[in-house]
Amino acid sequence: MDDIKPLTDLPPAKFNNPDWTAKGERRAWVDPVKLDTLWINTGTLCNLACVNCYIESTPSNDRLVYITAAEVGEYLDEIERENLGTSEIGFTGGEPFMNPDLIPMMGDALARGHRVLLLTNAMRPMEKKADEFLALKDAYGDKLEVRVSIDHYTQALHEEERGPRAWKPMIKGLKWLSEHGFKLSAAGRTMWNEDDPAMRVGYKALFEKENISIDADAPHHLILFPEMDETAEVPEITTDCWGILNVHPDSMMCATSRMVIKHKGAERPTVVACTLLPYDDEFDMGRTLAESLRAVKLNHPHCAKFCVLGGGSCSAE
Repeated sequence: MDDIKPLTDLPPAKFNNPDWTAKGERRAWVDPVKLDTLWINTGTLCNLACVNCYIESTPSNDRLVYITAAEVGEYLDEIERENLGTSEIGFTGGEPFMNPDLIPMMGDALARGHRVLLLTNAMRPMEKKADEFLALKDAYGDKLEVRVSIDHYTQALHEEERGPRAWKPMIKGLKWLSEHGFKLSAAGRTMWNEDDPAMRVGYKALFEKENISIDADAPHHLILFPEMDETAEVPEITTDCWGILNVHPDSMMCATSRMVIKHKGAERPTVVACTLLPYDDEFDMGRTLAESLRAVKLNHPHCAKFCVLGGGSCSAE
C-alpha cells in the first residue's frame, strides 16, 4: 500500500474551476460580440435513440420539454425591443418536427425577417407535416434552410450511430426536400477517422447518386462536426492559447449565439450559452437574452475539443 498516493497528492481535476485551470493558469473566456444566431431547442424527444447523441435525445427523454410558439414569440419580441440585430433563428431538438408548434414558430421567425435554420433527421415526423412545411418554403424560399443529419455517407456507418432502418427513411426525406427546392445542407460526423477530403468525396458520390442538391465541397453546405466525448483527455484552454493556436475568441460559437431551452417542470424557458451544454448549470445564462449576453468561461471539455481545437460551429454562416 506504500505506493498509493494520498488524495492530497493527486493532481487537481481539470475543468473544475471557472477561472483557473488545473495547472493554475488563467482560464480563457469568450465575451459576447453580437447575438447573430438564436437557437431554439424544441424539446429532447426524438424518433431515434442515437448512440452518441450529445443531448441524449430519445423517444422517451423529455428532460427538455416542448417549447411553445408563444414562448418563442417572447424572445423574438425581445430581439426587436432590444435591437439585438439577430439575423438567424435556429431550431434544433430532439427532432424538431415532433414539437406540435414547430411550423408556427418557424413561420413567426420568418415573418419577422429572420433567416431560419432547421436541423432535422428528415424522417417520418417531417413527412407528417410535409404540406405545411412546403407552404412555408413556398412563402419564404431561401430564407428557410434545412440541415439534415447524415452521420456517414454509407448506410452501414450511418445506421451504426442511428440504428437499423434509419437510412432509407432519411434518404427518402432528403430526396423530397431536394426535389421540392428547399435550401439544403447536411451534417456529418468525423468519428470514423477519415480525413476531410475523403469524407467529402464519399458524400459527393452519395449526393450525385441520389440527385441531392448539396455541394459536398462547400464547408457551409456539408458540415463535418468533430466528435464530443466528455471523458476524452483534452487540454484546458488558457488565455495564452488564443495566441499559441492563432484562434480569436470572437470566432467561437458562444461569441455570437445563445440557445433557449425549457427544462421539464420549469415555469418558463431559460437561455444557455451553447447548443452543446443544455444541462450544465454553469452555462445557464439567465431568463432573458439581454441577461445572457455576458462572458462565457470555457470550463468544459466540449469548449476545448469541439469549438477551440475542432473549429466546430452550428450556425449556417
